[in-house]
Amino acid sequence: MKPNPSFERDPYPGRPKILFIGWGESSHTHAWIDLLQDAPFNVRLFALPADPSGIPADWPVRTYVVYPFRDLALAHSYNPMTRCLLYPADFMSLRSRALRRVGQTLHLSPPTPTPEELLARIIQEWQPDIIHTLGADKAGYFYHQVRERFNLRRGTWVMQFRGGPELALHRHLPQHRPLLEALVRNCDQVIADNPQNYQLALELGLAPEKRSELGIMPGTGGIDIDGLRSRWTQLPSQRERIILWPKAYEHIQTKALPILEALKLAWDQIKPCQIVMLTVVQDEIRIAHQLLPAEIRDSCILYDRLPRRQVFDWMLRARVMLAPSLFDGVPNSLYEAMACGAAPLVSPIETLTPLFQPRQHVIYARNLYPDELAGALVQAMTDDGLVDQIATTNVDYVRQLADRKVIRQRMMAYYERLAE
Repeated sequence: MKPNPSFERDPYPGRPKILFIGWGESSHTHAWIDLLQDAPFNVRLFALPADPSGIPADWPVRTYVVYPFRDLALAHSYNPMTRCLLYPADFMSLRSRALRRVGQTLHLSPPTPTPEELLARIIQEWQPDIIHTLGADKAGYFYHQVRERFNLRRGTWVMQFRGGPELALHRHLPQHRPLLEALVRNCDQVIADNPQNYQLALELGLAPEKRSELGIMPGTGGIDIDGLRSRWTQLPSQRERIILWPKAYEHIQTKALPILEALKLAWDQIKPCQIVMLTVVQDEIRIAHQLLPAEIRDSCILYDRLPRRQVFDWMLRARVMLAPSLFDGVPNSLYEAMACGAAPLVSPIETLTPLFQPRQHVIYARNLYPDELAGALVQAMTDDGLVDQIATTNVDYVRQLADRKVIRQRMMAYYERLAE
């Protein structure tokens, strides 16, 4: 590991150093760290081992890339001032040539440091003041393993839990619960995106004083309310008849098949309309889509993944944002729909009902009940007054919950205090 001297040169000498650990390809990772853009902190990301092609090439945050490159063109395209390749860019080709010369087979690779060893070395050499793990599985687990193995006690450890299965579900699994208990016992601070996660962390052994005074924090660091509000003038009733379904997949958190059944039940009352299905990453859903009646099938647009800016483009055009679920925190798609003026159709789960009132902020329907979902869809697509009132109310309400400008100031002050 021989980083470019420009990479190692901190832009703000003497100011706090913050090392984030998380998925480098995640838009949530980018959005959170971008809260500190141009702030007087020295910020770096240790990207968890994964194919780094999803890390935007122009993202300016100094990032450690843990990946044995086979694509040398991609490796050499990185800006050495903002990317530190922890395995040499020519590692694979050099190894191949060396092994061919001595007549060995490719599976006899020379020893290389593990990702755990690399992270330990970075912490020991850079000495961050704050280590912020973005999610328990895998960032929190990974760092805790490194911390214990190498006896690292440098820096204040901020453990940020995601909504959904991390605490609500994984605590019931014997392979996860001891890890979660270790995280809350050993970290210095916990940040969560809903009240239930704070309560669950306390039940797992979190000392009350470790609960962040920040309270509920959106996982992306909030929404640019003014920027999104400036991009729309039409209330939902005046828009195209678009239903945006951001999570069209089967998962323990959300079930897609009941929603497809609900579309069939409601179709005669909601047509014509267009259903935009995002994150369609399973063959099961693609097959189920093909089995829909032709008129519904032809009214659907399917995407696997879309850049965040294109998701916003659809959200700003949509009448309804469709996001029923079984378990979740406060989904970012809900905040985004509120800022974009789309009427949210979500499920009455325990993380949402204390914050969002039915027919005032959202339309509720349970995820596993096609009849309920169909009724809610009919309501959302036919009651113009209701969806317009929801859109108008939500713009002001989302400012109280997820205004990125406010959250940025709070986070800067928070990191400043932690680094003292």
